[in-house]
Amino acid sequence: MDENRSSQCSQRELDALLHARVIYLATVRKDGNQSKAARLWFTTTSDRTILIQSGHGAWHTQRIRRGSPVIVWIGSLRGFAFIGTAELSDDPRVIEQIVKDFRRKYLMARLGFHRPTTSSFERGDRLAIKVTLCRVLPDGFMSQPGAPAPSVAGAAEVD
Repeated sequence: MDENRSSQCSQRELDALLHARVIYLATVRKDGNQSKAARLWFTTTSDRTILIQSGHGAWHTQRIRRGSPVIVWIGSLRGFAFIGTAELSDDPRVIEQIVKDFRRKYLMARLGFHRPTTSSFERGDRLAIKVTLCRVLPDGFMSQPGAPAPSVAGAAEVD
């Protein structure tokens, strides 16, 4: 796959996103290197935005707060990868979708374990995060904590 490939997702990549149970998310440290990828539950919106939730003290949350790009692998650390932007959101619709979708998608959430609730967001125990794809990374792009991260600069916006 060409490093300068368009940011558009192929049908194969969209299918991977729709069928995956988890994503792996790494942030970019202040020194420009990748962090260790964290395995996270997620849901998606109709416009392909990925929604996740996390604690306010998590390293990836702190880096996203300061504007770090994110590197995301879909389904596994060897899966389809992209670099994107992430932002914290207090939009009640985003929070409601996370709460509703996680309960539907994940058995452990249905059973009451690790289940996000509206009140946990209101108390600040959990934060909603929106991840937007900027640029698809080459096939085989792997997580390498401590290695230089790819750049979002110059990436075309995804429709």
